[in-house]
Amino acid sequence: MKEIMAIVRMKKTGATKKALVAAGVAGFTAVKVSGRGKLVTDPQELEKCREKLLAMGMDEFSDATDTENLITSFLDGSRFFPRRLFTVLAHDDDVPRIVEAITQANRTEYGIGDGAIFVLPVSDALRVRTGEAGEAAIW
Repeated sequence: MKEIMAIVRMKKTGATKKALVAAGVAGFTAVKVSGRGKLVTDPQELEKCREKLLAMGMDEFSDATDTENLITSFLDGSRFFPRRLFTVLAHDDDVPRIVEAITQANRTEYGIGDGAIFVLPVSDALRVRTGEAGEAAIW
């Protein structure tokens, strides 16, 4: 048995849920979390990200200073961002299919911030309602 933990963008919650259902996952849990991933350290890449984010974030309703501060805090690592954490218990044989479904639902062209997936061993599980244990308790 394995536990699959997937941290995804909030806007990808619906797509991730649909992907898990389509992959045949019997049940999963999703909770709101805050965090951040690996920082970009290359100055040229940072400037490209800054320009791209400024272009995306500015409209007639946006305050330029607020937008600039938000982008700076994103790029310098001083800000946490809302994310969704999905947890799935799965049989070992089902893990590749589930991981692939999550990956496909969350990959973007942004090149940053698409999330992370962790696969951990589970020593036991117990279904409270029926008393089933081990592999029988997860699906």
